[in-house]
Amino acid sequence: MNIDDTIKLDNQICFSIYACSREITKLYRPILDELGLTYTQYVTMLALWEQDHISVSALGHRLYLDSGTLTPLLKKLEAAGLLTRTRDREDERSVLVTLTEQGQALKNKAYEVPPQLYCQLDSSPEEAHSLLQQMNDLLGKIQQITGKS
Repeated sequence: MNIDDTIKLDNQICFSIYACSREITKLYRPILDELGLTYTQYVTMLALWEQDHISVSALGHRLYLDSGTLTPLLKKLEAAGLLTRTRDREDERSVLVTLTEQGQALKNKAYEVPPQLYCQLDSSPEEAHSLLQQMNDLLGKIQQITGKS
């Protein structure tokens, strides 16, 4: 690779990841429409299905979202009847997010999302797992550099 190739757009890791992220989000759209969720709402629900009754700040940390992005998102999910937000009785500064029965029940429909995506990508679960492992390894390296986890 010559020196000029190093600064070509198509040779940038950041651009490839960015473009893939945008395009894969588009692939999710029709699948998630069946659940009545946007992509960001979907990943929020995934995090809550893993750990319910969590503080807004912990949820934001888990999702790499700041409160300015997360708060309106949670308001919409609350209006849809999928979660509630309440002040923590032990720490009034903290707001806790808890799934409703409707939010918990939506999890059963979400099991169909990954297989539908694999089908669109003409990919097997094993191929997807391999790619996921590579991305997680990269994220781990970045977190070591930035001191975040």
